[in-house]
Amino acid sequence: MTHLILKEHLTEKRFNSLNMADLQDFKQESECIYKSERYSVRDNGAVLRHSLERKRPRPTDNNWTFGKLNIKTGYLEIASERVHRIVATAFHGEAPTKEHVADHIDTNRQNNRPVNLRWVTRLENILLNPITARRIELICGSVEEFLADPSKFRDKFPDPNYEWMCAVSAEEAQISLKRMLSWAKSDKPLQGGSLGEWIYNREITENPPAALPNYIISKTPNAAQRVIFNFEDKPNEYPSTPQVFEGDPLTAYNECLIKGAVFFRNHNGEYVVVKSGFSKDKRILCILTRANYVYREQKNGEWQPVPVAELPEKVSDKELSHSLAIVTYEDGLFVHGKAETGFHPTEELEELFDDYIQGL
Repeated sequence: MTHLILKEHLTEKRFNSLNMADLQDFKQESECIYKSERYSVRDNGAVLRHSLERKRPRPTDNNWTFGKLNIKTGYLEIASERVHRIVATAFHGEAPTKEHVADHIDTNRQNNRPVNLRWVTRLENILLNPITARRIELICGSVEEFLADPSKFRDKFPDPNYEWMCAVSAEEAQISLKRMLSWAKSDKPLQGGSLGEWIYNREITENPPAALPNYIISKTPNAAQRVIFNFEDKPNEYPSTPQVFEGDPLTAYNECLIKGAVFFRNHNGEYVVVKSGFSKDKRILCILTRANYVYREQKNGEWQPVPVAELPEKVSDKELSHSLAIVTYEDGLFVHGKAETGFHPTEELEELFDDYIQGL
């Protein structure tokens, strides 16, 4: 079994073992027809594909499942069909057009609960992609400037795959802008994407709430970490955090980020530095990291994290999970956060890293 297959097997097995009990944890059940197949769907994201009439049941028929994880895309699938589109069809109706896609509001591609899904247009979907949103900001100045008149930016994008965006009518662009601003003002603000941060942070800036900072203190002195889900997040260690420094805080931190140095440590293990760099305005330190551990099945059948150094075989960096972190200096603390939540392939994180530091 190759490492990639093992990784997929591990991720799927851990996902299923963690969620098996949740299959029965639901309040509502619905049915739909999706691509000529009949499905029963629960509001916990579980689906059941019915067997065809007068046909022998197929291996994946008549069984409740959250789906099989596609390790390359991060989506859950049943018989090669993406579960989130089936769930969205059952609870939100068929896609308004063939171009509409089912968007994960929290950016977690494995959270297929109906409340986390919504149909969005092709334009909205690409704007919600952090890499595309970042490129638009770099080329157009801001996302709102692009949406004010997409036609102004014809021939500005070096990649021809983005040319269609500039042909979108001003009316469609404004409708998309209003919809996304509405989402940002709702009780489920966009989180994790550049556009979401652009909208949501703007709302906070214009109407600052009387609330606690959205970070918690980490185990390492001088370090804090951005809250991702709620204030029950567990604090991590950030061993490379400067304890004594002179001059610019982020420059001092960057000097500590030697390739291979431990960036953060939690109950699973360590992530080490691959490379680091500053955003164009020098206000954000961006760090690409990789896991220094893998999961291995133990004799008791449980999967446990094992440090790479303890493995009998050699594992290449490309086969290890990667994460993209950002650090800011706020209130006298180095505040650590993730550039993106949810699943993102290493290649996508590499591309996003390059976009963050473009202009260096």
